[in-house]
Amino acid sequence: MRLRLVPTKTNIDFFRLQYITFGASVFAVVASLILVATVGLNFGIDFRGGTTIRTESAQPVDVGAYRDALTALDLGDVSISEVFDPAFRDDQHVTMVRLQAQDGMESVTPETILAVEEALRAIDPTITFPAVESVGPKVSAELIWSALLAVAAGSVGILLYVWFRFEWQFAVGTVAALLHDVLVTVGVFALFQLRFDLTIVAALLTILGYSVNDTVVIFDRLRENLQKYKTMPLREMMNLTANETLSRTIMTASTTLIALTVLLIFGGDVIRGFVFAMLFGVVIGTYSTLYVAKNIVLFLGINRDKSKTPKAGSNEFANIDA
Repeated sequence: MRLRLVPTKTNIDFFRLQYITFGASVFAVVASLILVATVGLNFGIDFRGGTTIRTESAQPVDVGAYRDALTALDLGDVSISEVFDPAFRDDQHVTMVRLQAQDGMESVTPETILAVEEALRAIDPTITFPAVESVGPKVSAELIWSALLAVAAGSVGILLYVWFRFEWQFAVGTVAALLHDVLVTVGVFALFQLRFDLTIVAALLTILGYSVNDTVVIFDRLRENLQKYKTMPLREMMNLTANETLSRTIMTASTTLIALTVLLIFGGDVIRGFVFAMLFGVVIGTYSTLYVAKNIVLFLGINRDKSKTPKAGSNEFANIDA
């Protein structure tokens, strides 16, 4: 006896509200761009610049206690992470404390650094501070451009891959859905002023990979159906394809969401932003696969006489039951 998340056969009309769903997606993308342009992102230390303080202690590190000690100083974005190295002695416990640059200043002032050292020394008298390094706004600006280039390069690579594997209409629909996922996710971070740093960029790139995987599976089945049902209208064939792969889509999204929800609850503050971006990205990625990518392909149309013939076994992952 197997658990089924959806019935064996479904007949959902994913295009019944196509103009409403597609219009909502366009509105969400435009609203996200406006939010980023007006409200802006709450950049973390990676993009705003700041100071990194290396600490060493003979006692085991309690990151929570460190964070509580620094909260009273009201320093804004503070990142604390423990460093592990096999070369360390048994009594050598190292952490990296990262402080964002304060408003109107390129780096943290010596007075602020002294206050941080005193606050940490109050909870751990054995602590020392062997190194203090600052990251200026120039380096931070370079990181922003590098992040944008990384997302753009990933999108272009996916565009070329889907174009070569399918048709150009599929590539346009796929990349439009991916950009929709990334822009709406960034818009949510701007709306709620969640911290945006390099880990979020990593989450965005992961969302690209997750979303394109689901889209390619559906398009692979669609390409097979183009050869199988030569007279069926394209809209009906897309609905048939989406229903045939719905079981796999729901199963993949559900299992991923379960793992991410556990990480969001128990993973701690260090990875919470990354996990939230992934969690939202999985939801919006599943939505865009069903309601954005297919809509764009339908609008563009397909030359069915020139559609590429699928190779045997090319949709081997599309028949998984949930």
